[in-house]
Amino acid sequence: MSVGSSLLRMRVLFRPHLLMLLDHPHRAVHTSCAAFAGHNKWSKVKNIKGPKDEARARLFQKLSMLIRLAVRDGGPNPELNTNLANIIEQCRSKSMPKASIEAALTCAEKIKSSYLLYGVRGPGGCTLLIEILTDSAKRSSNDIRHLLNKHGGQLVDGAQHSFVKKGVVAVSSENRSGSTVTLDQALELAIEAGAEDVQEEEDENEKMLLKFVCAVPTLHQVREKLNSLGLCTVSAGFEFIPTFSAQLSDEQMGQALQLLEALRNNLDVVRVYDNIA
Repeated sequence: MSVGSSLLRMRVLFRPHLLMLLDHPHRAVHTSCAAFAGHNKWSKVKNIKGPKDEARARLFQKLSMLIRLAVRDGGPNPELNTNLANIIEQCRSKSMPKASIEAALTCAEKIKSSYLLYGVRGPGGCTLLIEILTDSAKRSSNDIRHLLNKHGGQLVDGAQHSFVKKGVVAVSSENRSGSTVTLDQALELAIEAGAEDVQEEEDENEKMLLKFVCAVPTLHQVREKLNSLGLCTVSAGFEFIPTFSAQLSDEQMGQALQLLEALRNNLDVVRVYDNIA
């Protein structure tokens, strides 16, 4: 065991929510302020879904858009496009039909789409990033502006500076042997896998996930290492991680939820990121 790992264990024991000291001076594995998002009110309400059939259709639509976006950025061959391979595997884990996956791949090669990234100031001063894939930038811009005006948001410049793009590997908190992986154990696994951060979060079914955050170029290696360590990958891909969190009142959270749901329901919106604690 390295000196860094021993120190990490000591600090996990006494100060589990603070920055952890590692054996590599240029990499920090830590639990961030978002690590306990699964236990707060926002993480519970923001994942509320509609009827199951509607939610399933919406999920497949968004996965198809992620396929199109991945093909646009890295080409249609999963063997040469790691991000696309990760998304296809995520589609399969969500029981997306093979025909739908193939249709999305075909569509991605035939249809030329524009990628847009909008920064938004939301209720209570929270910040949102909206990823859009569209065949009409003008239509999408008008639609987004209408939703923002209706739900108390506005487009702002510089919002992207409140986020950093990272690789994220989400795994079940239960490993292949059926044992629960604690946050302390996940921190040690993160060191071994080369991840920078570990966060806890509940999914829409209130099941706990462990999210290993890493540098974009190391996503594939981190995922493979975590799998070799007996963890069960739920998804892997690139996300915008907030660099700081916004605290909202109950009323502001309700307004933010309405805005988030309205944006999610827009057909051109791929994903929405927020910095709400």
